[in-house]
Amino acid sequence: MSSAGVQQRELSGGCPLWLIERPGPAILSAKLWIRGGSSADPSGQRGASQLLAGVLSRGCGPFSGDALADLVEGRGAGLRCEAAEDGTLISLKCASDDAALLLPLVLQMVTSPWLVEDQVTLERQLNLQTLQRQKEDPFQVAHDQLRQQLYGSGPYGHDPLGVEAELCALARPQLEQMTHQLGQEGAVMVLAGQIPAEPEQLLLHQLEGQSWRTQAPKRLAGASGLKQVSLASNVDETEQLVLMLGTTTAPLGSEQALALRLLHCHLGIGMSSRLFVALREEHGLAYDVGVHYPARLGDAPFVFHLSSSSDRAEDATRELLNEWLRLLEEPISDAQLQLAKAKFKGQEALGRQTCSQVADRHALVLGHGLPFDFADRCLLEAEALTPSDLHQAAQALLQGPSLSLCGPQDAIEAATAVWTGHPLNRS
Repeated sequence: MSSAGVQQRELSGGCPLWLIERPGPAILSAKLWIRGGSSADPSGQRGASQLLAGVLSRGCGPFSGDALADLVEGRGAGLRCEAAEDGTLISLKCASDDAALLLPLVLQMVTSPWLVEDQVTLERQLNLQTLQRQKEDPFQVAHDQLRQQLYGSGPYGHDPLGVEAELCALARPQLEQMTHQLGQEGAVMVLAGQIPAEPEQLLLHQLEGQSWRTQAPKRLAGASGLKQVSLASNVDETEQLVLMLGTTTAPLGSEQALALRLLHCHLGIGMSSRLFVALREEHGLAYDVGVHYPARLGDAPFVFHLSSSSDRAEDATRELLNEWLRLLEEPISDAQLQLAKAKFKGQEALGRQTCSQVADRHALVLGHGLPFDFADRCLLEAEALTPSDLHQAAQALLQGPSLSLCGPQDAIEAATAVWTGHPLNRS
């Protein structure tokens, strides 16, 4: 398959390779998206995917960790690897002239990582320190608490960094086993920018004639939500109350997911967004307010988040719940929908400015088993959506949200009293 500036090829071993030629600076961005991520962490090994991702960039092929860092940084390039919920992403950004030298590293990280014991220990310790710091952040505490409410012990129920007790027990043998499984559920490679000649040969260079066995990711159902707990709280003697109100919805590319994306734009994008205007400008209740709606292979969370002064906990809780209830009871206006569509277009345009952004978006879409032109299709389909379509999506997907609270005891008690008597509380 090919079109102007875009070619689809396949590496030996089955990995799809998409080439996106872009004019401009002589830059190349490479993204290798591997299906898996923290939602695929083995039982009792939550945090393994993120730990492995961190170690993959600490030496591969003929290069030790120091030699690899010197090679990449000495060329002014960037090479990183990180695990999210549904996949592990290896990213390379370099000058096009350095592609012959640096591009082979991407597959070498997957096929011949060093996994040196002291580097595994160091990466594990860094992840444990990050998890510990997160416990001191009320926003993160409320977020992790809501994640547990919505997903329990399921695949999306933990931070990609893992769970401390299980992360502490992870070592090289577990990571070695995971490296043998990389790509079994599919992978995709996207190159964007000024594409070098014969990129397949460059990618496979130094693999000593071997190929990496994988295939295109299929469109499969991901993790499901559980919605076990409607209210949870954590006492933190600060002067603010953090509220997170959310539910699980639907995967990227599913029916009505685009309508939720437009609601996200209406509610949480920019200073003209509904939550910003209503909660901050009109009521002066918010230090920070917004909407979290990430792309997921499984049931994605749709979350309102608000931090407010603890002495206004009652008002803040009531108004936040009222805004969610409004979504269920009233369609947005035509004018509000047109503004949301304009924001949606703007967000899409902003996400396509650089080679790295373009490669990243296409790798995500293809990694979810969706067509290459999925984003362009969404732009066209969004134009046809009506206020009634968005209202129907809200009624279908946003019923029975859960509330997570973090703040001082008296603020939590005030917020709980409002929640208990509010019609949005179905428990």
